[in-house]
Amino acid sequence: MEIDTLNTFARYNIWATAKLSQCLKQVSDEDFFKDQGLFFKSIFGTLNHILLGEHHLWFERFSQGHSQALSLDTIVIADRHQLLEQLEQKSYHWLEFLQQLDSGLLCQELHYTSTQGQKLSLPYAATLLHVFNHSTHHRGQITVALTQMGYPCPVLDLVYMLVEDKKK
Repeated sequence: MEIDTLNTFARYNIWATAKLSQCLKQVSDEDFFKDQGLFFKSIFGTLNHILLGEHHLWFERFSQGHSQALSLDTIVIADRHQLLEQLEQKSYHWLEFLQQLDSGLLCQELHYTSTQGQKLSLPYAATLLHVFNHSTHHRGQITVALTQMGYPCPVLDLVYMLVEDKKK
């Protein structure tokens, strides 16, 4: 795996997080916190899970070699505005991390302890891809909920970011 590919996914994560965040600022509190039948129930619960997983678990595992033992539905930030702000700000951490990363690690294994206490070793590069794919998966769930409630949604396909990049 090439570091450029991971950088593209990190940039996409920043772009998609910002696009979705802008739309979510228009959602009422009632709809933001309402159980929409998502895996983490609400838009809030799903965003909280993204923040928890992407930044409080995976980022710490990659950058520090370990993470806290947290339940996947632990509330990290209860305020919706702070939650959106943190998601946007912290999305840049992955790009910064990749700029410092020794590319030799991409062919190695990531060793960590899961939230259930299981010691695991997984392919480093593929596991980084998982982090970005995981957030994409949950953003997709949120856009379905927004659509079902009648809110406008951004188009979050990676190719649209690439098109925007070409125009710059």
